[in-house]
Amino acid sequence: MRDLQEEKWVADARRGDTAAFESLLRRYEKRVLALTGRMCRNPEDAQEAAQEAFLAAWQGLPSFRGDASFSTWLYRLASNACVDLLRREGRHSGAAGPSLNDEEISLDVPDTAPSPQESAERKELREQIEAGLQSLSPEHRQVLILREIHQLSYEDISQSLALDLGTVKSRINRGRKQLRNFLIRSGNFSPPPASKKTGKEG
Repeated sequence: MRDLQEEKWVADARRGDTAAFESLLRRYEKRVLALTGRMCRNPEDAQEAAQEAFLAAWQGLPSFRGDASFSTWLYRLASNACVDLLRREGRHSGAAGPSLNDEEISLDVPDTAPSPQESAERKELREQIEAGLQSLSPEHRQVLILREIHQLSYEDISQSLALDLGTVKSRINRGRKQLRNFLIRSGNFSPPPASKKTGKEG
């Protein structure tokens, strides 16, 4: 569904209207900070990456063609700012524990009135997920966060990161497998059951 108000803000901001751009920032600031906060564990780094993304958006608006939505474009700028920051500083920062779901992995950690023991177990699992994400490359963590935290479709991620759809799917699958293997090694996730076909029939 088209957002006519947002389209007007974008059009006005492209002509140099700072008030219109500030309206766009107010709409997306929290979401961008949520993204950068998960890409960069350090709050100062997250704030720096967000500011870089907003500055890049302001500078790039005159050439923004609108092929993707403004939010998708802004996600791309924020995500790339995080990756650039991580590369510059040589850091593999982690993210808060997401719910990573595919046919083999489900790491949703609900918050409904847990017992003290359940709270401790969930806290440990979140910490292990965070540690596992730290072990991933920025590129793999980037697509996982966009997919699992922000619930972007494969197509939206492809657009926002200017990557082929196949590359997006490959990175997400590889990132999930690496994270799953990390959790198996740490003892927080059980491997899938072995095939019942053991070769000993009868």
